[in-house]
Amino acid sequence: MTPEEIQTIAVNQQKVRHKTPYHVCVCTAAACHSMQSDQVKNMLFEQVRARGLEKECTVRGVGCLGLCSEGPLVVVESDGDHPTQRLYKKVKAEDAPRIIGQMGKEPVADLLCPSDLPFFTKQKKIVLENSGLIDPERVEDAIALGGYAALIQALTDMTPAEVIEEIVHSGLRGRGGAGYPTGLKWSTVAKAVGAKKYVVCNGDEGDPGAFMDRSVLESDPHRVLEGMIIAAYAVGAQEGYVYVRAEYPLAIKRLRNAIRQAQRLGLLGNNILGTPFHFHVDVRLGAGAFVCGEETALLASIEGLRGSPRPRPPYPAQYGLWGCPTLINNVETFANIAPIIRKGSAWFAGIGTEKSKGTKVFALAGQVKHTGLIEVPMGTTLREIVFEIGGGIPEGKQFKAIQTGGPSGGCIPEKYLDMPVDYDSLSELGSIMGSGGMIVIDETSSMVDVAKYFMEFCVSESCGKCVPCRVGTDQMHRLLEKIAKQKATRNDLALLEDLCDLVKKTSLCGLGQTAPNPVLSTLRYFRHEYESLLRAESHARS
Repeated sequence: MTPEEIQTIAVNQQKVRHKTPYHVCVCTAAACHSMQSDQVKNMLFEQVRARGLEKECTVRGVGCLGLCSEGPLVVVESDGDHPTQRLYKKVKAEDAPRIIGQMGKEPVADLLCPSDLPFFTKQKKIVLENSGLIDPERVEDAIALGGYAALIQALTDMTPAEVIEEIVHSGLRGRGGAGYPTGLKWSTVAKAVGAKKYVVCNGDEGDPGAFMDRSVLESDPHRVLEGMIIAAYAVGAQEGYVYVRAEYPLAIKRLRNAIRQAQRLGLLGNNILGTPFHFHVDVRLGAGAFVCGEETALLASIEGLRGSPRPRPPYPAQYGLWGCPTLINNVETFANIAPIIRKGSAWFAGIGTEKSKGTKVFALAGQVKHTGLIEVPMGTTLREIVFEIGGGIPEGKQFKAIQTGGPSGGCIPEKYLDMPVDYDSLSELGSIMGSGGMIVIDETSSMVDVAKYFMEFCVSESCGKCVPCRVGTDQMHRLLEKIAKQKATRNDLALLEDLCDLVKKTSLCGLGQTAPNPVLSTLRYFRHEYESLLRAESHARS
């Protein structure tokens, strides 16, 4: 299709979206889907049909609405001179008659969720701007709200070098955890010499408690594809892969559907939008190995090999997939590309902090009232996230720590709640941004048990290729078990610290290099909990 034909689709779909005065949107992302939101949607549709309201009301499934702890979520909107929006929580299929029956009347009070909660008002959405507004299984919905407009702009008005320059000036850093400047990575791949180049999207989200990338793929897959296509144009690639773990069946289904739809409209494939540019995308499924989140292990897995890391350099930008220059970014990074091209690098660079631009999507979980998917500007404090957006600790319990960055991250105590959330501040505290997992811990949890849990995870997920990670993480886990059982001495604690230092400095890849972080951070801030479990010095070591 031509750019003009895509614009026609956008205009027509906007008319379709407003052809009825009432719109009922049902969250169909994984969290709500697991609580039978599909049955809720079907029953709402049946109620509309049974009452003869097809010309008055449209029912459709949408992506994640964010407040996962209150799902299934349903939004009822009305157009007209006095538009209204009602958010209903914990909706069951049997609630459908009341919801449809009360359209234009008083809301269903026992299901109503206040839409002015800080959970909603304190967020700023860029990656998630269309999540909860569009049907993720209809490309026309995405196009109606600006989908592929940035691609048209890039292909018709910009050179590849100008696209890269825009990304460089935006200050976007990789959202996969390391925070490497995205524009610099793109320019490195663009300059690399190779007969063939690849673009790879890393959707291997393995952190316990993390569901950011999964939700983006389930809620707005076309945004990720658009970012990949623009990246391929910028660096000179013609083939790409989205690597997604097989445990995300809904994300995989919608991603594959999005690829087919984009191909049908000429947004993927040969001569995209009538230009000489070609780009093809395929999906590769991971078997759930945490180590495959590391880029060289991920590339090995795509090639059909065992997913284990290799030494760097050479880096994938020079020697990647099948020995060719390869650009690897994660799902959220690609989801930021289209808004930057549409609105400009200066707009994006004006959000966040001096060294951490834009917003960040977090999966807020653990002992907090409002768990779910949030997006906030970089520099937002941990206190705002936990006590305003998250609503604080339930049942009147006290906050103890927040764990960021998954198994590679650290635990941050209460005294640092007013620190801004950005790459550098979290690093100073002994943690990392990671891909965006945040687990709130209350006073009832043992920090030794927290460290032991994450170390057990790292032991089971180590690929075993290098000795420091394979043996060191196992030994650290044994020592943590010994401490938890009150059988350890101060010598054991000293040995644990020495092992942390050894594994951190000598492991081959990021898994081993960061595995000690939960132990080191809990030792740094909660050492008294370790010491309280030690045996008396006079006792002989068992």
